[in-house]
Amino acid sequence: MVRQLYPLVSADVALFSVTDDRLQVLLVRREQEPAAGLWALPGAILQPQGDADLEVTARRALREKISVEVPYLAQLRTFAGAARDPRGWSLSVLHCALLPRDQVQAVVRSSVDRVQWCDADAPGERLAFDHAQQILWARTALRQRIQDHALPLHLMPERFTLTQLQRVCEAILSPGPAQRFRLDKGAFRRRFAKSPDIVEVPGAFEHGAQRPAQLFQVAPGFRF
Repeated sequence: MVRQLYPLVSADVALFSVTDDRLQVLLVRREQEPAAGLWALPGAILQPQGDADLEVTARRALREKISVEVPYLAQLRTFAGAARDPRGWSLSVLHCALLPRDQVQAVVRSSVDRVQWCDADAPGERLAFDHAQQILWARTALRQRIQDHALPLHLMPERFTLTQLQRVCEAILSPGPAQRFRLDKGAFRRRFAKSPDIVEVPGAFEHGAQRPAQLFQVAPGFRF
């Protein structure tokens, strides 16, 4: 018999990606009570005998629920209280994770009947526990953090253009579907032209209606 921890300690993960220029968050359908049948963030209960810390718990949740390893995972804040879980006093440590957009469909196919990507600004009216509040908080934190960090690179495919990178940044910064945030193209390109985090792929271009666009990749020293 597993010894119950009091309070109940868990790690929940707000996993973000960008598709069609919109920031998406991944939800899983709960199979067991409490809140069976409701959509929720992927999460797992702390296993004190096997989890060295709550990052281990969070990464285990992603492996068990959607079979992925993410390049970026950060602890954001704690949600706690006696009323957030019908099982009793509980504590959830919210994590933020980012997944490159070229892996999005692979995640959906892993369990299409219980996994869905939702607009991060409108994830649904009825989610399990306090997960709607957690998504709002993670969304705001992500928007604030990209001002000073190269976080959008965690959402990019192996090779990308500066226009694609700019559109991902704009998707994160946009406050809602009807309010598209626009970055100054010239200023954006000057910023990343000086960035040590990306490098040109020699001789590699994306061809389209306009002139060929130089392809970039993350620099060898960039830490995921």
